[in-house]
Formats: sequence, C-alpha cells, structure tokens
Amino acid sequence: MERVGELELTGLQREQLLGMSAATIDRRLAPVRRRLRLNGKARTKPGTLLKHQVQIRTFAEWDEARPGFIECDLVAHEGGNAKGDYCQTLDLTDIATGWTEMRAVKNKAQRWVFEALVDIEQVLPFPLAGIDSDNGAEFINDHLIRYCSQHKITFTRSRPYRKNDGCFVEQKNWSVVRQNVGYLRYDSDVELNMLNELYGYLRLYVNFFQPQMKLAEKTRTGARVYKRYDHARTPYQRLLDFNIPTKARKALRAQYLELNPVQLKRDIAHRQDQLLEIAKRKDKSKGKEVEAPAVSRTSGLRQRSTRSRAS
Repeated sequence: MERVGELELTGLQREQLLGMSAATIDRRLAPVRRRLRLNGKARTKPGTLLKHQVQIRTFAEWDEARPGFIECDLVAHEGGNAKGDYCQTLDLTDIATGWTEMRAVKNKAQRWVFEALVDIEQVLPFPLAGIDSDNGAEFINDHLIRYCSQHKITFTRSRPYRKNDGCFVEQKNWSVVRQNVGYLRYDSDVELNMLNELYGYLRLYVNFFQPQMKLAEKTRTGARVYKRYDHARTPYQRLLDFNIPTKARKALRAQYLELNPVQLKRDIAHRQDQLLEIAKRKDKSKGKEVEAPAVSRTSGLRQRSTRSRAS
C-alpha cells in the first residue's frame, strides 16, 4: 500500500502496525467477525457408478509438495431456495501454494463445470497435475475422466461424507467465496456475469496480497494437540519458492508490480454493490419484501445489523 501511494504512516504507526501479533488482530476484529457469521447448507449429491473408476485420494499417489495438485468444489448460490436453476461457484485451490481460482457457472450441469475447469487451467501459473473432487456427478462423469486421462492429469475423489478430505478448498469456500458474495440467490445471466467480473478482481487480491499460514507440524501429548504453523505468506510468494519456468516467474513478478491492492478492493466492493442492487430489484419485482445485506468495503457482503453502528 505504501508502494502504490495508498497509505502514509508515521514511524511509530508503522512499527506498531507491523508489530501486531495474530492474537491482537483477532481480538480487535472479533466484533466485526461476529456480525459476519452466517450459516449455509451443502447441496452435493452422490455421483454415479463412474465414481468407482476414480481413486479415493487417501490411497492415490499425490505429490502435494509441488504446485499443480488441486482440490475443487462447488458453492451454491440458492439463497435458501433450492428450486430451479441457480448459479454455482467453481472453487479451485492448489494444495502446495494456496493459489485459488473461482468461476461462476449457471448451474451444476457437467457441461458448464467442465468448461469452467478448462478455462481455469488456461490461466493457472503452473501446469495442472492433479484434481481432487467430491463425489458429485458434476465432477464424477465420463467426460472429465476421459479428459484427465488424455492430458495425464491425476483424478481422485474424497471419501463420501468426509468433508475434511477436501479441507483446503472447503476453507476457501468460506474465506474467499462466502465472505465476498454472501448467501443471496443468484440465478440470472446478469448476476452470473457480475459474479465472474467480481472473481476477476478477487483472484488477484487473494493470490497476490492475502497471506496465509500453513500447518507445519501437529503433535499430540495426552489429550492435547499442539499445532505449529509456518510464517504467513501469500500464494504468489509461496509459488516463487518452487522451480517454475523463468518466463512464468518474470510474468508473475511483473503482474505483481502493476497491481494496487487498494484499487482491487475498490473494484471488488463496486461489484458487490452492483450484485446487491440487482438482487434487491429482482426481489421487488416479484413482490417480495426482503432485508438486503449491507456491503462492507473491507469484508464483503454481510447481514445488516438490527442496530445502527459506525462503518
């Protein structure tokens, strides 16, 4: 933010800001996070008999220590009403780096999910080496199985009803998708296009400017479990640690230097505002009274509080 001229701090302010511990940050943000807490429902259905052709990842040979092995999942935008077609977000997360890509599709049809997956593969800064999905028919289908076989991509699936098998992408479903688009119903072409516009900015903000900690070690002593995490780094920083082609490395660095994180947040917030306006107009046209969530310029969509507060 200082580099792009969006922030000016005194020496003391800069020292205090950089010296804040994770616990202090969590304590300061606790009231805001409580207001953001929402509940959702899973809409995944079991796949067909084709799932027996796809190995369960527990027993598959994956090299998760290098980029390219990803988990993928769909996030439903039904708004509490599962009737008819509604938009879905294809969420894809690389295990080694945390690199995340999102694409909105008009429904769970295999055709749209496959097209979105191929589109994401074209923009990944590393070759796609492995895909791990749940057992839904949108992933476990003959078309995707043949595609992975032809392109020598390892295709595995999680165990049924074991959501923690896809813990990396499940985490992004909340921290990236839900916190930025909320739980409203999106079912029109206009909303589909707006979601993809938002994701175009969000992917840059998350991958280049949002640091993440990864679990480095977990030990158990009696009934207590101790976890040790590595230093927080962005997916972009983690990716540069790996032996990626020089051309790709230079392109990533050049792209990073061109980006302004504050402007990206403005662009994201603008698309969030538009999504809310579309949703409100759509509900009014149906004669329904709904309480539209307010927009946070720093935290995405959230439910409007029953009492007034400073933004």
